[in-house]
Amino acid sequence: MKILGQVAFLLLLGGIWCQNNRNAKASGKTTKKTGGNQGADVGQSTSVVDLTPESTGTTRSTGGTGGNRGSAEAGQEGAAGARTAGQPTDDMRLHFLRNNQVTCNDGTAAGFYLKELRGSRRWLLFLEGGWCCHSKETCDSRYQNIPRLMSSSGWPQTKRGTGILSSQAEENPHWHNANIVFIPYCSSDVWSGTGPAPTPPPRLRQGREKERDRNANATEYTFMGSLIVREVIKDLIPKGIKQAKVVMLSGTSAGGTGVLLNIERVASQLEQLGADAQVRGLVDSGWFLESKQQRSPNCPETISCSPEDAIKIGLRLWNGVVPDRCRQLYKRGEEWQCFFGHKLYSTLTSPLFVVQWLFDEEQLRVENIYMGGQSLSQEQWQYIQNLGRELKNSLRDVTAVFAPSCLSHTVITKSNWMSFQVRGTSLPRALQCWDRSLEATRNNRTPAKGCPFHLVDTCQTPQCNPTCPALVDQATQQELTLLQMLVAMGLDLQKLGLDPQGDADSLASMANGG
Repeated sequence: MKILGQVAFLLLLGGIWCQNNRNAKASGKTTKKTGGNQGADVGQSTSVVDLTPESTGTTRSTGGTGGNRGSAEAGQEGAAGARTAGQPTDDMRLHFLRNNQVTCNDGTAAGFYLKELRGSRRWLLFLEGGWCCHSKETCDSRYQNIPRLMSSSGWPQTKRGTGILSSQAEENPHWHNANIVFIPYCSSDVWSGTGPAPTPPPRLRQGREKERDRNANATEYTFMGSLIVREVIKDLIPKGIKQAKVVMLSGTSAGGTGVLLNIERVASQLEQLGADAQVRGLVDSGWFLESKQQRSPNCPETISCSPEDAIKIGLRLWNGVVPDRCRQLYKRGEEWQCFFGHKLYSTLTSPLFVVQWLFDEEQLRVENIYMGGQSLSQEQWQYIQNLGRELKNSLRDVTAVFAPSCLSHTVITKSNWMSFQVRGTSLPRALQCWDRSLEATRNNRTPAKGCPFHLVDTCQTPQCNPTCPALVDQATQQELTLLQMLVAMGLDLQKLGLDPQGDADSLASMANGG
């Protein structure tokens, strides 16, 4: 018995030593550097990003060493660390792609944020927006001024969704109980790129040497937006997306255009995986029209390029792809037309819901019109009015649409997205009606009446919808009615056929269609 006691004592000591040794190794482990990515102990980072339009991309530090990142494995370790630290359950957590050959523009790992809801068979995937770059000059400028749209090096470990990405029922009544996936935009190719730029890829370097060389030669950027979407779907398989009943691919601005370009490919990929999900698309402020201005095709800057010129040039740089059925409609070199929803829509087989302000501020910016800016000509005012009519006409054959007659850009990720209405129906309600109609059709039932989802404002002027977002003077940050803003921007209201002597109530009434 004495000998057995000694043996047991020695075994106990050995077990304690092994456990301490494992803990020491874990605490001293450094993150593996993969594909030129910078390593860090990302588990220490607990930064949170609020996905409101005003705060997108800015972090609120809640402790730790936010801003560090590493490889895909390190990102997963960081997420686990955040969970053990007691982070709120409604945060989306960062996962880097397992395929480290599919990267952001600068070679850092691409990835996605996920909030899982185990047991839910509804998945909402969101593509972030942010326009594009299409040349050495524009990509260098973008990397210098908005690096988060080209690199994951500063991504926080968690994001908190707003609007349709919120997990709160009062803010997001019909999609709060879904698995929510936010895919950051770091490819600068309108989610169309399929590989490195057609120049030698960057050699893997470490530290300052790689940073210096990348800044000196923008051709080393890679453009893999479409491949990132594909890899995200692959990485979601262990999370249960193959068992999904509904997968909605959504996006705002360039992300909305990315939905148009990728929805058929996502549906095909899930079908090949054996999934029985219905794939749907939600396009917010990504339904652009061609520019009216004649410009040099060799536009030096993104801001001086028409959308079609930027895409024509960019497609070659990005190795961009468009949906097959649309591509077959156009000859070689004309594939850029498939980036425009009104030309692509009829070729799509997946259900699509389009959200589009009839007086989209980014569409106006393309024509160098800035509402709330310094000046506005009569010709520009006429263009604004014509834009509403043209957008309305382009949406005539779209089955599911929500188009308020307002001056704004993007809506579905805004915290107040429930407040905007068309003919008394809010956007979340219209999406619910569309959802019910699709389910009824899928189950061979007659869709319910009195639940509309084709909602286009009939009033003609900007801001004639009383639920429109307020207009703000860029210089003073004061809220103005439409007519007050036109006066502030130098227009003669008498020449426009409007009453310049009207009082504030009259101006507000006219602006709101009263």
